[in-house]
Amino acid sequence: MRKYLAEAIGTFALIFIGVGAIQNTDNLLTLALANGLAFAVMALAVGSISGGHLNPAVTIGAWVGGRISTAEAGKYWIAQLLGATLAGLLVYFLFGKGVVILGTPGLTAKASYLQGIAIEAVATFFLVFVYFGTGIDSHTPELGGWAVGLTVTIGILVAAPFTGGALNPARAFGPALASGDLLFNGWSYFGNHLVYWIGPLLGGAVAGLISGRYLLKE
Repeated sequence: MRKYLAEAIGTFALIFIGVGAIQNTDNLLTLALANGLAFAVMALAVGSISGGHLNPAVTIGAWVGGRISTAEAGKYWIAQLLGATLAGLLVYFLFGKGVVILGTPGLTAKASYLQGIAIEAVATFFLVFVYFGTGIDSHTPELGGWAVGLTVTIGILVAAPFTGGALNPARAFGPALASGDLLFNGWSYFGNHLVYWIGPLLGGAVAGLISGRYLLKE
């Protein structure tokens, strides 16, 4: 249970900071740094306990790469989604529904459905690729949390104008569920929400396959 509690707390912090920061600014660089730094510090805090996934896409990459069992991956997902949802609910209670809605990633007029999937997939591929190279490979310095946090930052800088820059299914799921949009806005909203599952999970799985099965030295 230590691993799953660590994942829930780490993901809670990531979503709370990522969504809550929107009440203070709409500056893209500031918001990207808020998300990236939150990931970095929490991944470092729980990395020795759970590996610091904090993202179902990282977990599926670890699963495809042979670093985690199917049962364990499922429990990681439950912990991550629970932490994300609780964070969304707390933001709703503290700052209001409007902040939660603003903090929920969504497709903009600049991106089609397929473009959104592709952008999220590529950005998340880089995230999981860096996670393997700095957080799993024992031959590299202990840079994992900071390296992945910086990758989250640069990924959001590219993706946010098109998709909101989730790079993480939990980052979209928690706020969407807490605001009620995921349950009550119909199929159209749910269909667009799938962008944040299909894209990141696809990118994470490909990164896990390449890094976990072919590139790592052990």
